[in-house]
Amino acid sequence: MAPLAAGALRVLRYALGVVGLPLLGMVGAECGPKATAPPTSPAAAETAATRAAREALLADVERRDPGLSPRTLSALGAVPRHLFVPSATIEEAYANRALPIGHDQTISQPTVVAIMTDALQLRGDESVLEVGTGSGYQAAVLSRLARRVYSIEIVAALADEARARLAALGYANVTVRHGDGYEGWAEHAPFDRIILTAAPPELPPALVAQLREGGVLVAPVGEGDQHLYRWTKHAGGLTREYLGAVRFVPMVPSDATR
Repeated sequence: MAPLAAGALRVLRYALGVVGLPLLGMVGAECGPKATAPPTSPAAAETAATRAAREALLADVERRDPGLSPRTLSALGAVPRHLFVPSATIEEAYANRALPIGHDQTISQPTVVAIMTDALQLRGDESVLEVGTGSGYQAAVLSRLARRVYSIEIVAALADEARARLAALGYANVTVRHGDGYEGWAEHAPFDRIILTAAPPELPPALVAQLREGGVLVAPVGEGDQHLYRWTKHAGGLTREYLGAVRFVPMVPSDATR
């Protein structure tokens, strides 16, 4: 498995506060807008202004990391981020930063979404498990690059909203359920790729067990200090690549009070 592109590593350093951007995937979620029901007419919500804002965002992401693959950039540019943060303004939705979505959760910075997606090295025939659905934005990007996406969300309200939103927007190859990400989704295992959008203290054993031989897992781990890694499974064991220092919301088990 090839290492993460040098450009992507440069972006990680860039995104981690060198120019004052938030650390990966985290803002003051408790102070932000609450997530709302998905739009009933997605096509009507797309305007010249939203297309221009998305093109500007894509150009910014590509400028910060010219090493991102064209497929990743194309997928990012095809997903209308403003429909995944309906309480935000168009300017806020297409700012290259994390945003609160309610329930003490966030939608990750688009640069971070691009880096983590690129690190999965998707070819198009994979079954992907995502832990931490949130608004459904990351799942939507993945759906354009993989055969099938299974996404687990610990917050029931977010799971319901994301499921309805993704269905309304036509992402038919994404399945969302409310559940404990620490347990994975055994019924659909093994997975070719696994991605975590919240940080556990250490890699959950169930997810390792559900990763296919030769599969790739990308996740932030740690309490306090967090680090992003890419693991590849070989002969039942894992090899690990360090991708950078990060900050995500913690990955919460089902026995925690919500």
